[in-house]
Amino acid sequence: MIGARLVVVAGALVAAIASCSGAGDADASTDSTHPAILPAFAQRRNNAQASIPDVPFSRETPRWVARATRRWPHDSLAYTQGLVVRDGVLLESTGLEGHSDLRTVDRATGRMLQRALLPDSEFGEGIAAIGDRVYQLTWQSGRGRVHDARTLAVVDSFSYDGEGWGLATDDTLLYLSDGTSRVRVIDPNGFHVVRRIRVTEAGQGVHMLNELEWVRGELWANVYETTLIARIDPVTGHVLGWIDLAKLLPEAQLDRLKDRGGVANGIAYDRATDRVLVTGKYWPYLFQLDSIPGVAAPRTSRHSARQ
Repeated sequence: MIGARLVVVAGALVAAIASCSGAGDADASTDSTHPAILPAFAQRRNNAQASIPDVPFSRETPRWVARATRRWPHDSLAYTQGLVVRDGVLLESTGLEGHSDLRTVDRATGRMLQRALLPDSEFGEGIAAIGDRVYQLTWQSGRGRVHDARTLAVVDSFSYDGEGWGLATDDTLLYLSDGTSRVRVIDPNGFHVVRRIRVTEAGQGVHMLNELEWVRGELWANVYETTLIARIDPVTGHVLGWIDLAKLLPEAQLDRLKDRGGVANGIAYDRATDRVLVTGKYWPYLFQLDSIPGVAAPRTSRHSARQ
């Protein structure tokens, strides 16, 4: 998602506005818990302006500090929004208006091999591949594109309500995040919503869900502006555990990157190696993670996840 949240303040209004900007589940676009003052300032213009969730909510939820077994160069100018490995080929979606694209990348060098540019007015977001098609979201235009996976040519389009952030697939259905704690499960044939998943940990909604990936029967999600990935049960929406990427880069480097919007974002499951790849916006490396404790055979089949 976008790298900075705009807050309008002016002189004596600062304290009043700050009092209206408390944390909460970003599901509710009309949050009745805020005082009904200065609505023009207190109202969020988009989901990225919500507060960063203070996750994990419970010490009882398993947490694993990620370690990398390999790393490769990554384009440090790429504002990474989506990451997919399809038949050994790395595909990446990037954002920012005037700079958004879908690209294939040489994993060994980080070099871009193919590129399909989006119109300057559109902000690229998550991607998912089903068969020979790659689905790509845009942030606020309510319109997505379907690309040929081999040529990246646009072969179709689709529309959806609200914002588009992350996208993943179980090879049959699509899973769409929009910065709230809700994930839409979508049939790509007609792009209609089959059901919705509310993601919770310790009974609290986990909002700011961003880039998504399907990993061995689990749905994984970057939590925007944090180094955490949530491992989600796609049936119940419960967070099964957390993966912390904070040790992949030196703390000072992470801080410098975050100052310009370079937060962790990008998860891809490589079936050929049975490993997960991660990166971030403007990150200089693509990392291959060590095996994750507790992530073995799928807990539920893909079919049972769609019941």
